[in-house]
Amino acid sequence: MATSDSSPCYLCDNGSLRPESTLSLRRVAAALAARTGRRVVPVSLLHSDKVPAEKLGGEPAVLLEQALQAHFAAEPDGAVSLLPLFFGPSAALTEYIPDRLRALRAVHSQACVRLAPWLVDVTSPDRRVAGMLADQVRGVARAAGWTRPAVLLVDHGSPQRGVTAVRDHLAEQLRAELGDRVTAVGAASMERRAGAAYAFNDPLLATALRTAPFDRGEVVVALQFLAPGRHAGAGGDIAEICRAAEAERPVLRTRMTEPLAAEAGLVEVLADRLGATREPAE
Repeated sequence: MATSDSSPCYLCDNGSLRPESTLSLRRVAAALAARTGRRVVPVSLLHSDKVPAEKLGGEPAVLLEQALQAHFAAEPDGAVSLLPLFFGPSAALTEYIPDRLRALRAVHSQACVRLAPWLVDVTSPDRRVAGMLADQVRGVARAAGWTRPAVLLVDHGSPQRGVTAVRDHLAEQLRAELGDRVTAVGAASMERRAGAAYAFNDPLLATALRTAPFDRGEVVVALQFLAPGRHAGAGGDIAEICRAAEAERPVLRTRMTEPLAAEAGLVEVLADRLGATREPAE
């Protein structure tokens, strides 16, 4: 259902030096615009502006800060919505964006930026993101001819406990979604900061793939990632971790799911988050 709100929505990801990440963001923005009737502008926090425009169809990537500065220079008392394409409360949302908005308001004092929630609310029974992950796991298992694989949900890893809480919440929901169609469901992070203070990220994927019950047999690595890039997808860090584990343990076979940005259901979740926008963002 289209909305009557004519203000633009900035769909924001973290950003990547890989062109496929920005192209994925643009596809999601276009689908969300078609779904809501809003003008949806794909922007990144960092990095993506360094990708050569020729690798992005001739159109350079735009960063959030420059996009907002340009918007409010043209419409000083206008309003926009900011929709984060993030699973949970990363420092990008709790620290970086608030800092950028304070800098924005120092120049454009009347700027109104309404902030939408991130994708997964650990206090909500909403299982749509876990459902998309479960559908992908079943598809990968079916294509491989596997009947009851083990499943490891893997995220990037974060110094923010709230982000890891989202990972663990999704793993529990994924376990409920898959039931006895799998032998086990676990959660892991691709990487973590050193030190006991960040142990809540454990286990690392490399460790989990060397620990029972995920160290042998058939294991689907479910990617809690939104877009392909340096970490997720073919040739990424996660694929390399899986290959290294298989080389060390010939009794282990792994398959990965795809990043979730290609899932049609993601647009429905984003549309709901856009409808839950708070105003104004602080």
